Amino acid sequence: MTAIDETDKRILNTIQIDFPIDARPYRVLAEKLGLTEETLMDRIRSIRQNALIRRIGGNFSPDRLGYYSTLCAASVTQKKIDLFTQTVNAYPGVTHNYMRDHTFNIWFTFIAPSRKLIQAHLDDISEKTGVSPILNLPATQVFKISAHFTL
Repeated sequence: MTAIDETDKRILNTIQIDFPIDARPYRVLAEKLGLTEETLMDRIRSIRQNALIRRIGGNFSPDRLGYYSTLCAASVTQKKIDLFTQTVNAYPGVTHNYMRDHTFNIWFTFIAPSRKLIQAHLDDISEKTGVSPILNLPATQVFKISAHFTL
């Protein structure tokens, strides 16, 4: 992995909280950061290739869009972790997927247009991976916090 320099830190700090809504957002960001658009794009590609970030995208409030969200947890053996996480990540409604040091060691969030569809997907994941049960802990009240990691 390449070392992160001050310019990369400025880029990461900026895109977390101030990503412009514009036809050419990277040009706007580049101007703000004193870089060329090409340099900014090269640095972001490098940051992604070095696994410092995995995606750049908007965050939406599921309930305000008529969607439902749930937190899921499963107890997955070491032997099945790759299969399970790859299967879970194949669903477009999965927004986070991470390991915890707990009996239920894989946790992920799922967003879909209905609770019934979420459950159908969880049943499908369980069938494909042999992991059961998958806890389905639907949100009853949504609390949004800003997750900004200052570098």
